[in-house]
Amino acid sequence: MAELTYSEPKAKVIAGAKGDWELVIGLEVHAQVASKAKLFSGASTEFGAEPNSNVSFVDSAMPGMLPVINEFCLEQAVRTGLGIKADINLYSAFDRKNYFYPDLPQGYQISQLYHPIVGEGEILVDMEPGVARKVRVERIHLEQDAGKSVHDMDPNMSFVDLNRTGVALMEIVSRPDIRSPEEAAAYVGKMRQILRYLGTCDGNMQNGNMRADVNVSVCKAGDYEKFRETGDFGVLGTRCEIKNMNSMRFIQQAIDYEARRQIAILEDGGEIDQETRLYDPDKNETRTMRSKEEAHDYRYFPCPDLLPLEIEQSWVDGIAETLPELPDAKKARFVADYGMTEYDASVLTADVVDATFFEDVAKGRDGKQAANWVINELFGRLNKEDLSISDSPISAQQLGGILDLMAKGDISGKIAKDLFEIVWTEGGDPAEIVESRGMKQVTDTGAIEAAVNEIIAANPDQVEKAKQNPKLAGWFVGQVMKATGGKANPKAVNEIIAKKLAQ
Repeated sequence: MAELTYSEPKAKVIAGAKGDWELVIGLEVHAQVASKAKLFSGASTEFGAEPNSNVSFVDSAMPGMLPVINEFCLEQAVRTGLGIKADINLYSAFDRKNYFYPDLPQGYQISQLYHPIVGEGEILVDMEPGVARKVRVERIHLEQDAGKSVHDMDPNMSFVDLNRTGVALMEIVSRPDIRSPEEAAAYVGKMRQILRYLGTCDGNMQNGNMRADVNVSVCKAGDYEKFRETGDFGVLGTRCEIKNMNSMRFIQQAIDYEARRQIAILEDGGEIDQETRLYDPDKNETRTMRSKEEAHDYRYFPCPDLLPLEIEQSWVDGIAETLPELPDAKKARFVADYGMTEYDASVLTADVVDATFFEDVAKGRDGKQAANWVINELFGRLNKEDLSISDSPISAQQLGGILDLMAKGDISGKIAKDLFEIVWTEGGDPAEIVESRGMKQVTDTGAIEAAVNEIIAANPDQVEKAKQNPKLAGWFVGQVMKATGGKANPKAVNEIIAKKLAQ
């Protein structure tokens, strides 16, 4: 399999009034584990259920209730770690993170600070064909989600929905390797893609199943390289965290605004306060939420209700054996096996469902032609009608049938597009439609020659012009195709016309 080669993208430089500044960005991605039950209880994780209907005694912190680890959630975290080539810690433990929110019944969150289940890993973030950055992942730890406060049901009261309380989250913490708003969005997109390939999170950002906290700081040009050499975080500047971002576009906008806000303060002689901020997309600005807490502010301590986790390497190895082909490997294979461009391979592997659909179409057929039809005709039409591949009116078998008819010479490319439209709107078997509607291409050279003779005889002036300027022969091709209802074999038409005009 051919290896793809990449070059590093350039860091984003923002020109301030007193000099150039560079961005430094780290992300904490919160991914909801694709599990039907919560992390420490058997309550359902169904989205959209009636408020407070998916709540167990454990979730609501009733006295005497003890958490019990959901092994499937643990397996999904390990699976994710293996998917980003991370170290799997055979020993891990849960801690209590103490803070008060109305939608956190226990008054603490069960998380993993000191001994996370997954250690250091990495992902390759594609910026454009041939350009990528390797972003290091510091850790992945498991934790329980909080509930949801609802403020828009009554002008004088807030309500609490505990359905989300206790749902398993993987917090995926990157190193401060990200250098631009575009790269941050691409990182979240790549992480989402990997999680969906692995099946460990559905990546639905609209429902809050995946969201990101974005840490932003600015430093003078050259300081980041000092950090990479020395590991001294002090040269990177004071960071601010933007909470709960659930849109790639908003992530870019929030980072750009926050960086310029910090630069303006620093160039005015001020200092950046380390704090947590929220992004307002309507005003395109970040605003203070609270001062940034440190780990000691949460009074972490080992959770007394849960024993440390000690897992066997053989169990981890068993999970590794079930990993699917991941996006980077699939993209490289598509380039090597189907002879397509890296760009086309990126489009087709962006989502695991898209990639599977394409391979079903391409099986036993011309890979380049299959890619062209899937990307341009199918994806183009799906985008136009705002449909996903799962909602496509045309199946992979039907689209493959259209390609088979072209390969056999039964239909031309033009007829194929007409056939695509019929199958899209009416359904049916492409071969049967071609037969029943008389759409089969005319390959009888005698019939084509008769049509050519008739048109040449009726247009002597055009014949003389075409003999003087061979480019005008296309006019005759168009007339023959019109006369045959577009069914004549284009190659045969061109050959016969060229022969007749040369006489």
